[in-house]
Amino acid sequence: MPDTLITGTLNHFVKSSMADIILWIIIGVVVVIIAGFVLYAIGMYNRFFTLKNAADATLGQIKVAMKKRLDLIEQLLGAVKSYAAFEKDTLEKVTRMRTSVGAAGAGDLNEIERQSKDILGRLFAVFEAYPDLKTNTTVMSLMDASKNVEDEIARQRYTYNNIVQQFNTLCDTIPSNIIARLIGMIKLPYLEFEKEIEKPPQIAF
Repeated sequence: MPDTLITGTLNHFVKSSMADIILWIIIGVVVVIIAGFVLYAIGMYNRFFTLKNAADATLGQIKVAMKKRLDLIEQLLGAVKSYAAFEKDTLEKVTRMRTSVGAAGAGDLNEIERQSKDILGRLFAVFEAYPDLKTNTTVMSLMDASKNVEDEIARQRYTYNNIVQQFNTLCDTIPSNIIARLIGMIKLPYLEFEKEIEKPPQIAF
């Protein structure tokens, strides 16, 4: 009888210990999963803000380059005024665009890009129509500066759109899109300059 009691007690102890072990294993697994999710969420949070800050910084560089372009356009308009008459509205438009660049978003920059390129195209037509402009050192210097600015805009735009692609992919894919919604992140707009506008102007005399 005592042996039976001892055996029963041992069996109860073993079963109780096994239950406790299983419980602790389950708790451990849950803790690991929660810790893994927290670490992943922190990593994604940092990734989102790293990409967003990089996009903002690159967009800022594009705005600086676009202001340079508009300054050059204004100087070029002055350089060719004795050869071709541009409407007063053209200069006023350039001034308005330069003023608005600083606060412009990506969508606004697309429109500023289109309008400024339209004016540049008209200026290049004047240069082609008057060959003696090709020997004007001031004009040539402005044209070279314009080409450098166009190259800079093209490079920065490429960098910006690559960053935006990475950011938007995280916003679209599981599970990073869950983190995006939790921290209020939304997809960023691309700089969608027209293909014929993307290329730096051909400055060949």
